[in-house]
Amino acid sequence: MKKLVLLCIMAASMNMANAQEPETVITYAAGDFLISILSEGGNRGNAGSLQGATEEQLKKYLPDGTFPLETQVFLVRTKDKNILIDTGHGKNLFKNLQSLGVDESQINVILLTHLHGDHIGGMLRDGKAAFPNAEVYLSQAEHDYWTGLAERGEAAGKALAPYKDRLRLFTPAAPGETSPELLPGIQALAAYGHTPGHTAFLIRSDDSKWLIWGDVIHAAPIQMPCPEVALSFDVNPEQAINTRKSMLEYAVQHRITVGGMHIPFPAAGKVAKGKEGYVFSPLCFCEGI
Repeated sequence: MKKLVLLCIMAASMNMANAQEPETVITYAAGDFLISILSEGGNRGNAGSLQGATEEQLKKYLPDGTFPLETQVFLVRTKDKNILIDTGHGKNLFKNLQSLGVDESQINVILLTHLHGDHIGGMLRDGKAAFPNAEVYLSQAEHDYWTGLAERGEAAGKALAPYKDRLRLFTPAAPGETSPELLPGIQALAAYGHTPGHTAFLIRSDDSKWLIWGDVIHAAPIQMPCPEVALSFDVNPEQAINTRKSMLEYAVQHRITVGGMHIPFPAAGKVAKGKEGYVFSPLCFCEGI
């Protein structure tokens, strides 16, 4: 682990030395784990993709009619494993891994929150498995939904095909439910709604707890204070709303650091109750290592 910390410090120093390059990697210590957030970049989402937002809410929280829509990948390093949570678009992923001294062949596990293209885009390189030694974990419900769709499931099928002999299907637990860990220190939690098998991952080491919740939130500026606002591309908007509310409440009650694939970089922080809904406070860059 000392070697890993040294690599992180070296990577951070390189980023600081080249101030003109946008920072795309930051690493935080979580007990015996290192959690790195790897930015895939992003743009602006349009309020037209929201469902259930009132004119008053839009005017208050999205005055220009847009919101930041970025994509992140999470790398979790334990004493003996390198674990990716999602693979993003594959845009910056491999460059970001290299900056941490991690080769694709050194990735042992890929945990997939769901099978949308912006979460599985880095699974392949030149049509082959980008991570030749990785086992891929995916919820049974998510697998069944996408593999049961001929056209809509084509991209998901192609991304999973090279990993078929290393695919591990599971059923996630409800938040707060006692269940076996998926991997040491990592529990899969059901976060259904955005997609039928959408999954969050709870990471625990010593007193540190992180909840990597995938796409529980897309439009943070409005969905944090107004979790009843859904997205037009939620498969089941009502279920997605209920999941968002329960995940936010779970994070508050247990004082868990949350990380989201579409929260603006550094994409991790604490959730608290606000005057309206919830308030998100991002981790400071200075807390990274």
